[in-house]
Amino acid sequence: MNTNEAITENPLGTERIGKLVVKFAVPSVISMVVNALYNVIDQIFIGQGVGYLGNGATNVIFPLTIVVISLGLLIGDGAAAYMSLKLGQKNSDAAAKGVGCSITLMFIVGFVLCLLFVLFLKPLCMLFGATDDNLPYALDYGRIISLGVLFSVLDSGMSGIIRADGSPKYTMAGLLVGCIVNVILDPIFIFVFDFGVKGAAWATVIEQVLNAVIYFLYIWKFKSIKLTKSSFHISGKTTARICRLGISSFITQMSLMIVVAVSNNALVQYGKISPYGADIPLTTMGITMKVNQIISAVLIGLSTGAQPIWGYNYGSKQSDRVKKTYRIVMIAATAVLVLAFFVFQLAPMSIIKIFGSESDLYNEFAVKCFKIFLLVCPINGFQMVTGVFFQAIGKPVQATVLSLTRQIVYLVPSMLLLPMILGVEGVLWAGPVADVLAFITAMVMLKLYWKKI
Repeated sequence: MNTNEAITENPLGTERIGKLVVKFAVPSVISMVVNALYNVIDQIFIGQGVGYLGNGATNVIFPLTIVVISLGLLIGDGAAAYMSLKLGQKNSDAAAKGVGCSITLMFIVGFVLCLLFVLFLKPLCMLFGATDDNLPYALDYGRIISLGVLFSVLDSGMSGIIRADGSPKYTMAGLLVGCIVNVILDPIFIFVFDFGVKGAAWATVIEQVLNAVIYFLYIWKFKSIKLTKSSFHISGKTTARICRLGISSFITQMSLMIVVAVSNNALVQYGKISPYGADIPLTTMGITMKVNQIISAVLIGLSTGAQPIWGYNYGSKQSDRVKKTYRIVMIAATAVLVLAFFVFQLAPMSIIKIFGSESDLYNEFAVKCFKIFLLVCPINGFQMVTGVFFQAIGKPVQATVLSLTRQIVYLVPSMLLLPMILGVEGVLWAGPVADVLAFITAMVMLKLYWKKI
């Protein structure tokens, strides 16, 4: 079969780009936003029903959930990219082996993480900035969250694979069902049964189980591949290739975990010697990061939604379609960020009150978090979208470099150095400093590789 005939078999290679982006990106954005809302929903109900110490506790546990998601995305996004590239090369057998291998890996990783979290929860809480006041809440919340780790890995990993198979609406439907269940159970467990943070944790675990079951059932619904028993065998070569392709997503998430850990400890350390104390900066910064994660989820949704389009057309050597898709995604991402910027700068209290308004000092620092930490958010999309773009076209080294720059190379050192000069507010100013430097880095890298694509 010649190349032209192969291309016409799949609409990814022939359909109008704008239509494809809408078809794949919109469900992906909804899925990612719904996924990001889980932690935010917990914080809203905990803030109203327990108080800011409960919210501070969820921020302590947040790095653990990031570790789970990062490993799920390492496997799932890597398998999705592998699948798209192999389908673009008309090798459906290899694509099936990659997907089956990745599902087996998800189960193994989930069981191991669950065991580790249960055994070492308290020292992990201390590592991630727990204070004497919020530690009991963190342990109550974390013990239950640990039980849902396996299902969370499956949720994170399977979503990208299902999208790559051309069923983004299935991913969206699964997440929406889980989110609706979580929204219903949170107020019942927290306010009616008076379970406190334990209620929020149980609501989260239940939705994770439900979501994982829905995704697991898709194994018998794949459209572009056929899974057999042999597909689920672990191959060292295939695993290595999947992990290389998914490393950018992994590093992006793990970098966020490191950032949260460094941020939590710096806020507690410098907050103690400020008028705000340790718990107010820890809680308000956690809220800011999770709200910003919703915006980031839109950008990641746009990018991962476009990933099958990039991967297929790059595999079938249609570079013009690859580049056009990138331009459309970048324009959409920038528009979203500009809108978010005006909300963060002009009406931060409208967001803060949703999570519970505590005191004048609490509100004062919360406003500073939004206005300072997210000061240059309109340029953030460039680095995020470009990182996923490189990953989708099989350039893991470039994708990894971009994933590392903003969080590890720029943000973490800024969070360590600036508070020495500016006190607790130095942690906030580290955000815009890192954003500007990451934007410049991404621009240079894209310019270097654009003509080679």
